[in-house]
Amino acid sequence: MSVLPLVFTSGWASGINAYAVVLLLGLFGAAGVTDEVPESLQRPDVLIAAGVLFLCEAVADKIPYVDSAWDSVHTVIRPVAGAVVAALLAGESGSLPELAAGAVGGSTALMSHLVKAGTRMAINTSPEPFSNVAMSTAEDLGVGGIVTFAMFHPLPAAIIAATLLVLGLVILVFLASRIRRFLRRWAQRREERRLASDLPGPPGP
Repeated sequence: MSVLPLVFTSGWASGINAYAVVLLLGLFGAAGVTDEVPESLQRPDVLIAAGVLFLCEAVADKIPYVDSAWDSVHTVIRPVAGAVVAALLAGESGSLPELAAGAVGGSTALMSHLVKAGTRMAINTSPEPFSNVAMSTAEDLGVGGIVTFAMFHPLPAAIIAATLLVLGLVILVFLASRIRRFLRRWAQRREERRLASDLPGPPGP
């Protein structure tokens, strides 16, 4: 069970930025910081792909409405990534069944993803873009800091991740009205685009 705190923390972080988790774990493993990172995460092609996708997310995640579209696409990707990373970590350590680790990592990633996506929806009800940039930067730094901390102090890092997850779920309840407002705007924009595309074009000569 010694790997369970790292599994939980990596799952929480994957729900926020899965590419950063894969990139950081792979780099830590390749640098010899820890022996718990499997070689499959240290492969150069995996690190390059994770790095490119992390840069794409770093940009998309800071643009209003684009961030919510990106979150929508990653509703499946982040939990699956969390489950796969957790299973790989458990398989490397041999101290936790891979199926159980995958369930912990995937479910934790799903919950933290829902917190992230819901919070962004609430933020996008505000017309200014600066809150998106600030929140995205805080998330990137938080994921990087906690994953790094987990390499050396896995149990305290897991406690911090669990606390942040609970706080995020509580905040999500209070933001429910803003989230509903965002969803109404999103549906209205889609309807306006559909109506615009259905309008006949100018008559030909």
